[in-house]
This record gives sequence, structure tokens and C-alpha cells, in this order.
Amino acid sequence: MNQNEKIAPKAGDLLLSEPFLQDENFVRSVVLLCEHNEEGSFGLVINKVSILKLGELVQDLEFLENEVFVGGPVEQNTLHYIYSGEKELDRSIQIGKDLWWGGDYEQLVEKLKTGLIDPENVRFFIGYSGWGLDQLEEELNEKTWIVCKDEVDSQIFEYTPDELWRKLLKNMGGEFKVIANYPLDPRLN
Repeated sequence: MNQNEKIAPKAGDLLLSEPFLQDENFVRSVVLLCEHNEEGSFGLVINKVSILKLGELVQDLEFLENEVFVGGPVEQNTLHYIYSGEKELDRSIQIGKDLWWGGDYEQLVEKLKTGLIDPENVRFFIGYSGWGLDQLEEELNEKTWIVCKDEVDSQIFEYTPDELWRKLLKNMGGEFKVIANYPLDPRLN
């Protein structure tokens, strides 16, 4: 598929930042699109680790040392989460094969405390990435993002944040495989 072909995104798709995007919030970012509708779009950057640990942020979960990711620049005082496996929480939304977004927070805390949910299967985010009505389409037209239509599943947890962007592009093949090897700063090449 040619990068210039227009691909309509949907919830569960991944948005990969184009290689030379200079926005510090999204350099080499992989955004999991959790919601995309007529009102706008909501996503989580899944490959930007913060300096915080979950136990430092959430009193109920002080026993956990999970890394916390920066979901995006919007409302960084909010906590979001995705988890893999079977549906474990009321009100979770399926966004991929065995991948769930959100759900009942009290249930999550209780199941983490009792060991019914493995902390390794949950990824936490501060903030999120959001787009208003037609804003994401405009950015796609400007070629800011590459839509990755691979079925999203728990494999996104298997790669380090640094390798995820590259790995996804390589898996897309063709010209995307070439893009995956672009240096961060082409002047240093």
C-alpha cells in the first residue's frame, strides 16, 4: 500500500507518527486509537514511558512498581489504562484481540490487590491524545500520521517502547519498511 493512499482510521487502529515529525509530544510515537467518531478521537501513546511508577501516583496501588506511560499531552492529571486477556472489568471497551480499554476502576484495584489480574497485563497512562471534530483527518491529509491496520493485540506489550514504532513499520512492509530505518535527525546521517 502506498503511503499516500488515504486510510480511514477506526478505534483499535494504531497511528504511527511520520519519521520527521518535530512535535516533541509525538516524535516516533505509536498511538492506540481508542475512540474515533463524529465528535472526535481519543488515543493513548503506548510507547512513551514517564519517569513515574504507578505506586507513586495511586495510593490504592502503592504496592505496584508498574511503569506509567505518557498517554499524550491532554489532561496529564488523569489516569487511563488498557489491559490484555479476557474481559475482566465492567464497562471495559474491546479495542483489539484480547485488548481492553478502561472499565470499572474499583474492580481493577481489587483484582490487582487479590492477584486476579496480573499487573504485567495492564498498562497505565497519564494524560491522553485527543483530536476535535475532523482534526485527525486533517493531520492524516498532512501525512503527520501513518495508519497501521494490523489487528492490535497484547503483542504491543512485548516490544520495548523504543523498538515498537520501528517494528510496526517494518511489519507493514514496502516503503514503510524503509521509513522504519530513517534516522531521528537526517542531518546526522
